[in-house]
Amino acid sequence: MFKKSRWKIVLSILLILILLLVGTFLVIYLASYAELTSKNQRLLEQYVQEYSLMDKGTSREPMDGSPYHPPRLELSTFYSVAVSKSGQVMKVDTADMSVLDDDALIEIATEIIDSGKSSGVTRNLIYLVEDKGVYNLVAFLDNTVMLENAGTLLNYTLIFGGVALVALFLLAMFLANWIVAPLEESYKRQKQFVADAGHELKTPVAVINANLELLAGETGENQWLSNIRYENERMSALISQLLDLARAENAKPPMGVVDFSRLVYGEALPFETYAYESGLKLEYDVSDDILVYGNSVQLKQLVCVLIDNAICHSSNGNEIFISLKKEKKHVRLCVVNSGEEIPAEQRKYLFERFYRLDAARSDDKNNYGLGLAIAKAIVTVHKGTIQLRCESGKVELIVKLPVAKQKHKN
Repeated sequence: MFKKSRWKIVLSILLILILLLVGTFLVIYLASYAELTSKNQRLLEQYVQEYSLMDKGTSREPMDGSPYHPPRLELSTFYSVAVSKSGQVMKVDTADMSVLDDDALIEIATEIIDSGKSSGVTRNLIYLVEDKGVYNLVAFLDNTVMLENAGTLLNYTLIFGGVALVALFLLAMFLANWIVAPLEESYKRQKQFVADAGHELKTPVAVINANLELLAGETGENQWLSNIRYENERMSALISQLLDLARAENAKPPMGVVDFSRLVYGEALPFETYAYESGLKLEYDVSDDILVYGNSVQLKQLVCVLIDNAICHSSNGNEIFISLKKEKKHVRLCVVNSGEEIPAEQRKYLFERFYRLDAARSDDKNNYGLGLAIAKAIVTVHKGTIQLRCESGKVELIVKLPVAKQKHKN
C-alpha cells in the first residue's frame, strides 16, 4: 500500500518539477531565439539603409575590390541583389564567404520579388526587400551562425535538463520517503496494536464466558446474564475478526496450487441453510478445475467473507449469484446480490477497517466493518485485486487472482 503511495508521490512531485524545469528552459530558449532573430533583423535593416549603388551601378567597394560592409556590420555576412524596375539585375554581392553563386542568389531574389513579400526567411537567409527608387534591393543576412548558436544552446539545455532530471528524481524520492515514513510507521504500530489487543482480550473474554456458565448454573438464567452473554459474544466475534485481519496483513502463509473450484463449492455449501433462513437462494456458475496459487486457509476465509457479506446485505426473496471463471492469466470470482445501490462516494471506503454503511442499510450488530478489510488483505497477499460494482440494483464484488498452471498438494 505504502509502496504505491510512495511512487504516486514521487511521480506527482517529479511531474510538477519537470513542468517547471521544461517551462523555464523553454522560456529561456524562445527568448534567446527571439532576441537573436530581432538582432539580425535590425542588422539587416541597417545594412539596407546604408547600402547604395556606386558609380556604374556597383556597390561601394574598397580599391582592392573586396565587398563593402559597413564597419559595425563586419562580423555578419550579407548578400544583396539590386534589380531595376524593369527587372534587370544591376548588382550582385555574394560576399567572399558565400556558399551561393550569383545565379543562385539572383534566382532567390527573383522569387522573392515575384512573391510580393517584403521580408521573411528562406534557406537559412533572412531577407528584406527595399525600394531604392530606381531599383529594388533584395538584401540577405546569413542566418546559419544564429541557427548553430541556437542549436548549441538547445544541446546544452538538453544535457543540463538530463542531469537536472536525475537530481529531481532523487529529490522526489527523498521527499516521498520523508512524507510517507511517518504514515508507514503509524500504520505499522496500528496493525501491531490490533494484533496485540486481540490476543490480550481473548483470555479475559474466555474467562468471562466461563464465569457466566458457572453463575448461570448456580442462579439460573436471567435477563442480566443473557445481556452479559450477548455482549461477550459480540466482543468475542470482534476479537476473532481483529485476529483474522492481523494474520491476513502480517503473516506470510505457505503457498501452493489450490483447486479453487472445489474450494468455492465447499465453502458455499454451508451457507445455503443460512441463506434459506434469510429468504435467499444461492445460485452457482462455477467452472471446474480452476487452479490458483495461494493459501487454502486464507482463500476459504475470503470466499466465506464474500458470501456472508452478500447474505447480510441482500433483499429478501432474491438470489445470490456466485460465479468463478478463468480469464486468460487471471481467475475471476464474482459474488452478486440484490440490494440498495451504494453511493459512489462511499464505495472507496468499503475496504477500509471499521468502515460501515449507515445504520439504515445494516441492522447486523455483529458487523464491525472488518469483513471486507480482511478480504482485501487476503487478496493483496495473493497479488490479486478486489473491487465493488453497483448497477441496476445489483451489488457485485469481483476478485481477480493469478491463475496457477500446475497442481501440487497444499
